[in-house]
Amino acid sequence: MKKSSNEILSIFYRYLLLIALPLGGLWLFYFVFTPLTVYPVYFLFNYFFGATLDKTTVYVGLVPIELIKACIAGSAYYLLLIFNLSTPNIKINQRLKMLFFAFLIFLVVNILRIFVLGILYMAGSPLFDIIHRLSWYAGSVALIVAIWFYQVKAYKLKEIPAYSDLKFLYRNSLLTKRK
Repeated sequence: MKKSSNEILSIFYRYLLLIALPLGGLWLFYFVFTPLTVYPVYFLFNYFFGATLDKTTVYVGLVPIELIKACIAGSAYYLLLIFNLSTPNIKINQRLKMLFFAFLIFLVVNILRIFVLGILYMAGSPLFDIIHRLSWYAGSVALIVAIWFYQVKAYKLKEIPAYSDLKFLYRNSLLTKRK
């Protein structure tokens, strides 16, 4: 019964955190990842083309490249967090390490995506719109799924996000203890 109580508490705390974090509009993700995205993008443009920065807009010459919330992709970080916290039986140190590396991989790829799209935009490429839309709608989802599958393999995870918790709760509920 002790193990069952600990698991139920674990489920409660993990899902409480998942519910509490987005209540303010994912502000924490944007607070953390906006500067972590904007400054490297600015440094890349400045290094290769000479650029200036005004808040979240990078100017390359007279061409503005504005990094709005959608560019920062706070909801993508939240989805990675959902996968992580809705998966049971991960020790806290491993969970934190997984989150750090998932966020880092997504951050680096997102910075490179913005940089490449910025180059296409500055060049007036007709490919900009289609690549921008594809990389946002399909590319970000594919990247998040790829990062998660990589973590499942790398960390040898056996549990399924949310489903394993629901299965555990059902097995330990009154519905199955009527004998």
